[in-house]
Amino acid sequence: MCRSIKTLRDPQSPPSDEEVRAAALQYVRKVSGFRGPSRANSEVFEDAVEEIALVTRNLLDRLVVRA
Repeated sequence: MCRSIKTLRDPQSPPSDEEVRAAALQYVRKVSGFRGPSRANSEVFEDAVEEIALVTRNLLDRLVVRA
């Protein structure tokens, strides 16, 4: 679905907060169909990006990677 989102799971080099947020932004853009929100939708758009970034960080921090 979102081919431009890169894989963030790398046990040797955890992703930065900026990388996690960029992936969340790409996801919200793809799902909403908007590159950028209108003024009326900017708050809900940004809230979604922040929530998805938080959930993504939680996922990455909790994954168990077997060697």
